[in-house]
Amino acid sequence: MLLLQKSTHCWHRKHSDPGGRVECLPGLPIPRNPVTRPSRRHALTPYLFLLPGFAFLAMWMLYPMGKALWISFFDWSPIPGADNPFVGLTHYAAVLQDDLFWLSLKNTASYALVTVLGQLVLGLLVALLLDRITTGKVFFRTAYYLPVVTSWVVASLLFRYLFNGSEAGLVNYLLVDLLHLLPEHVAWLNEPGTAFVVIDTLGIWKGIGWTMVIFLAALQAIPVEYYDAAAMDGASRAQATRCITLPLLLPTIALVVIMLTIGAFAYSSYIPVDLITGGGPMHRTDVLLSYLYYHAFDRVDFGYAGAVSYLLILLVFAVSQVQLRLLRIDTATSQKAAA
Repeated sequence: MLLLQKSTHCWHRKHSDPGGRVECLPGLPIPRNPVTRPSRRHALTPYLFLLPGFAFLAMWMLYPMGKALWISFFDWSPIPGADNPFVGLTHYAAVLQDDLFWLSLKNTASYALVTVLGQLVLGLLVALLLDRITTGKVFFRTAYYLPVVTSWVVASLLFRYLFNGSEAGLVNYLLVDLLHLLPEHVAWLNEPGTAFVVIDTLGIWKGIGWTMVIFLAALQAIPVEYYDAAAMDGASRAQATRCITLPLLLPTIALVVIMLTIGAFAYSSYIPVDLITGGGPMHRTDVLLSYLYYHAFDRVDFGYAGAVSYLLILLVFAVSQVQLRLLRIDTATSQKAAA
């Protein structure tokens, strides 16, 4: 009996007798793989679809970032034909020696700490509650998500009215005139401490719905069998949440913390500060973005503002890397403990 076997270069004929003689049959062609390589035209098609998006990215992101870096090394003037002397790292040194910069950094860090923790804890709590109810889930999910899609400008002006220091402010009316919890009206926006209570409250209220949606998606991805097995072992709902839910949510928590921190430093702190307090009194409620805006457009010092922007980029990158490393360690430890 003869057996035909295919090798790389030819067909082999192998005898089935105990000797197992093998003969090569070079005359028989080897069939090629029917899957052919795509043509160059088809290979370039995906890149053609990506090209418009990349063009907009380069025009509105990459070029301005490169231009800002270049400007930060010059005493740059927006007037065409003006002299732009090279100053090197002078702007960076001036920023680091400015007390107002460190005050703005402190305000930004405190805003990020309070709002990130508030959104994280309250968003997770709301997600856990919504995951357990059976009726009204769509209504509550929509109600909690409405602040997310509300304009920052509209929300900031609304909070400015609510916390007005006069009798016209709704919060003062409730606390003083209606409930009599305070002896007199509070000038919420005139002092940095009370002003940041308003700004932090707005930041937390605005972001709970976003964290809720992220955590709800993560909760629905946890297999129900884990909870069934825990219930059979006599675990309570609180024990199942602590030993099953939270360890499995740690990667999602890491993502949420990093995204919220980047948002607090990069964009979400500017509009409330600008519209509610304007950085006052005496720049004591400035954050890094309002400090940058002040130097760029009020003092028309674009080189200094470019240095501030790149110091902010380096700061956000460093904070994100530290958070990522710490949360990776916590995630690995918790998963080992849960296993």
